[in-house]
Amino acid sequence: MSGHSKWSTIKRKKGAEDAKRGKIFTRIARDIMLAAREGGGDENANPKLKIAISKAKANNMPKDNIERAIQRGAGGGDGVDMEEITYEGYGPEGVAFMIDVLTDNKNRTLAEVKRVFNRAGGALASAGSVGWQFEKKGRIALKGDGMDFDTVFMNAAEAGADDVVDEDGVITVYTPRELFAAVETALMDSKYEIEEAELRWEAKNEAEVAVERAVQNLKLMESLEELDDVQGVACNLLITDEAVAALETD
Repeated sequence: MSGHSKWSTIKRKKGAEDAKRGKIFTRIARDIMLAAREGGGDENANPKLKIAISKAKANNMPKDNIERAIQRGAGGGDGVDMEEITYEGYGPEGVAFMIDVLTDNKNRTLAEVKRVFNRAGGALASAGSVGWQFEKKGRIALKGDGMDFDTVFMNAAEAGADDVVDEDGVITVYTPRELFAAVETALMDSKYEIEEAELRWEAKNEAEVAVERAVQNLKLMESLEELDDVQGVACNLLITDEAVAALETD
């Protein structure tokens, strides 16, 4: 199992814990705002928004909160200006990080991200110093029982997907950045139910470090993901079974 698959599995297992922290509504609201800003406020014409709204309803998010997030993203509501920013940094042992944020106050967000890096023994890096080690790819997680892996694989491959994997019982499709929308549309047209669809950074090559350092980097990733403004975190760490076991027992 690749590093990104391991981390996806870890995050799913931690979902209930994240909800208890009270972060989940904030995260979902930002997903809705971003989707509405990118593709408009009509969920029937905006697949990404439809997925975000579905996730909100599954987590019992109040209807008023959903509608307010749509209005803010589409340019209505209180008129808050949201800005997308990507930060680059290094964790312990030089592990490279990419952090995507959506914020209404970039000075606050920068200070929060910098504080998390400093506490973990890492540091923010200048723009471009880390980015060359990554590429943006699409990730589409499907939900539903009784899906045939081979059939999903063929449908996704015909639409231009790079890879299809079974991540702890969840079939996940990976796509080139430029074909993300086309593959997502093809899967929806084939009547698959999409649980999550996102563009995210993937490392071109993964770096293996000692287990102790790997755990420090995984904790850094968790801390970054806990920040309200952070939309996604990627690193080039090779996530081994030993590191995952050490993290879970730490």
